[in-house]
Amino acid sequence: MMKYVSHFAVLVLVLLPRVSRAADAQPAAPAAASDRIVVMVSIDGLAGYYLDDPKAEMPTLRELAAKGARATGMKPSVPTVTWPNHATLMTGVHPARHGVVGNNYLDRATGKHVALIADPIFDKAELVRVPTIYDAAKRAGLTTAAIRWPASRNADALDWTVPDVQSMELTRKYSTPGLLAAFEAHGIRLEDVVGVPRAEAATRPTTTGAAPDPRDVVFTKAFNLILREHRPNLGMLHIADVDHAQHLYGPRTPEAYGAIKIADDCVRDVWAEMQRLFPGRATIVIVSDHGFSAIERMLFPNVLLRQAGLIDVKGIRVTGGDVELVPQGGVASLYLTAKGDAERTALVERITKTFENADGYASVVPPSRMHEYGVADARVDPRAPDMLLFAKMGCIFGDTAAGDLPFREKPERKGSHGHDPNFPELHATFIASGAGIKPGVNLGAISNIDVAPTLAHLMSVPLPDTDGKPLRAALSAEAAVAKP
Repeated sequence: MMKYVSHFAVLVLVLLPRVSRAADAQPAAPAAASDRIVVMVSIDGLAGYYLDDPKAEMPTLRELAAKGARATGMKPSVPTVTWPNHATLMTGVHPARHGVVGNNYLDRATGKHVALIADPIFDKAELVRVPTIYDAAKRAGLTTAAIRWPASRNADALDWTVPDVQSMELTRKYSTPGLLAAFEAHGIRLEDVVGVPRAEAATRPTTTGAAPDPRDVVFTKAFNLILREHRPNLGMLHIADVDHAQHLYGPRTPEAYGAIKIADDCVRDVWAEMQRLFPGRATIVIVSDHGFSAIERMLFPNVLLRQAGLIDVKGIRVTGGDVELVPQGGVASLYLTAKGDAERTALVERITKTFENADGYASVVPPSRMHEYGVADARVDPRAPDMLLFAKMGCIFGDTAAGDLPFREKPERKGSHGHDPNFPELHATFIASGAGIKPGVNLGAISNIDVAPTLAHLMSVPLPDTDGKPLRAALSAEAAVAKP
C-alpha cells in the first residue's frame, strides 16, 4: 500500500504543474457532470468488420451506431491483446507510457514469464503508471463502477467493482465489500461462472433447474444491479465470450456469431437500464480491444533461432542463449541478453537476418523502431521487449524449439490476435450514442488512444497529458466542454 501511495504522490507532483499551466491558459472547465451517466462496454475481440457483416446479428449495436457515431475501425495498441489495449482505452496513452506491455512479459531478473491476464499477481497501481479515466472521475467527485475490467484489481478509485480474475478466492478478496452478497440476494451467482470454462458454465445445472445464463449475461446482470442500486456516473463493463468463442472456433463461425448475438443482448439491457435511470442524460460507448485472424499455421521462431545458433536447447526447452521469446498470438516479443552497444547491434542484425525471408513472418521490428509502435524502450522499462516479430494474417507463434520444421499446420486454436495493428482485420469496434453524441456520424478510422479523452470530455473531467484527443466530430453542442 505504501508503494502505491508513493507512486501516486510522484505522479501528482509531475502532473500538477501541467494542470496549473493549462488552467492559466484557458477558461475554467464546467463542473463535472454529476447528473449524468457514461458507460463504456468492452466486447472483447469484436472486430470492427463485424458491424458491416450481415451474418452478425447485432440490432442493438447497429441502432446505436445509426443514432450516434461509429468508426469504420479502431486501431489498437501493440501488442493487439487484451490487457495493454484495455489500459490504453482507460488512459488515452500508448503502452510505452501506461506500462502494461502485454498479456505477459519476461522478468529479466528471474528469467520467468509473468502472466498479467487475468490480474493474478498485480494490483492496478503496480501495473498502470498514469491516471485512468476512473481516477479522473473520482478526483472530480463522481462515482465509478467496473465489472471485470482488466488491469483494475484493487483500484481505489472504483467505488463498486468486481475485478477480472479467474478464481472465486480472488473475486471475494478484491470485489467491493457487500457486493457479492447483494448479487446473491438477487439470484446472481458469480460462483457459477468465475473460473469455470465457458462450455462448462453453459451446461452447469442451476438450483432452480432452469437453463443457466451465459457468462456474459451473468456479469451484465451484476453490472445492471450496480446501476440500479448505486447510480454511478461512470461505469465500465467487460464482456469476454466473443473473444473466447473465436479462439476456440475461429472468427466468422456460427459459434462466434452466437456469442456476438448474446453480447448485443447484453448491451441492449445495459442501455435500457441507463435510459430508465438517467433519461436524456445517458451516454453509452461500445468498444473492443482488438480484431481477429483465422489461424491456419503456427510458426516456431525458436526453431529458427536454434538453427542460427542464437539459443541453447535441451529437448523442447530453451535453456539459454542470446534471446528469449515470449509469444502472444500473432506477435512474439524478443528479449535480448546483449548489454554493450556493439554487441547489441550485432545481435539485432543476426536476428533480423534470421527472420527476414522466413515464410509466414510479416515483419521484424528492431529496437530503433519500437517507438513507432508505441512500445517502451527496453533500456527504460525492463518489462518491455527489445524487438518484435509480427506474423502474417493466418499465422500465430508457438514457443517450441524442437524439430526441424519451423511451422505446423492446423494449430489447436482456430482464431487469434496479437498481429500488427495496421492490419484491418485487427481493428477494433467503436460506437458512441446518447447524450452529447451527434447522430449519424461515421468517424472513419480512429485510434484507441482517443477514447479516454472523449469520455473525459463527456463527463467534463480533466484527464491531462494524453497521447490522444477527444473525438470532437462525434460530440454535439450539448456535450460537456471539458479541457482534458
